[in-house]
Amino acid sequence: MKKIKWLLSKKSGRSVGTVTVRHQGGRSKRYFREIDFKRSNKEVWGKVQAIEYDPNRTAEIALIVYEDGKKAYILSPDGLEVGKKIIASGLAPIEMGNSLPLDKIPIGTIIHNIEIRPGMGAQIVKSAGSAAVLQGKQDRWILIKLPSGEVRRFDPRCWATVGQLGKIETRLINLGKAGRKRWMGIRPTVRGVAMHPHAHPHGGGEGRSSVGLKYPKTVYGKRAVGKTRNKKKYSNKLIIEHRKKGPHN
Repeated sequence: MKKIKWLLSKKSGRSVGTVTVRHQGGRSKRYFREIDFKRSNKEVWGKVQAIEYDPNRTAEIALIVYEDGKKAYILSPDGLEVGKKIIASGLAPIEMGNSLPLDKIPIGTIIHNIEIRPGMGAQIVKSAGSAAVLQGKQDRWILIKLPSGEVRRFDPRCWATVGQLGKIETRLINLGKAGRKRWMGIRPTVRGVAMHPHAHPHGGGEGRSSVGLKYPKTVYGKRAVGKTRNKKKYSNKLIIEHRKKGPHN
């Protein structure tokens, strides 16, 4: 039987010893649990054997044992309990944890774990407590309101899972101390203006200095504040209504 859990080796943001991703290092030992984002075992009923904590994501995961003997992890929706039966099928009932193509899901249904391209596996609405709403149908497209407030068009052949993801209280958790962040493998983040000029574009100057230099930049010199979205991004044509404007937009 295929393994769905194995020890996750540390990379600490380094390639051949050179830091390639800043602010990573340390971390407690952890296991990687392979999540079945494609819900690949279709048309087969499965039973929830356990609801587990996963250190690699904010949401909880559910261990599913299928009638054909296969096992898989999926993201656990809010309210999913041990012993409940779920299925991924075009004819599945509209119940929490079941996965269906978007054109088989009624308007107004709360969903998560949504594919962007058919057969690619879920890519959006996967974090704890998140949920999207299927708003309607337009020509050959399905309209979905995402957690950000953005309304986007999706291919009706894409799959999604019914329900809201669990562990809604995640955003209220207070880590309590810096050490807990280190256990997670996250190192301190130093402000660019506090660095020397060779380490960051914001660095240097006499005493406390402002960012200056036209506009705020990343350590790699890319624009950090303002409109940073790629003007040629593939999904621009799929957006019907843009997300709510934040303080920097």
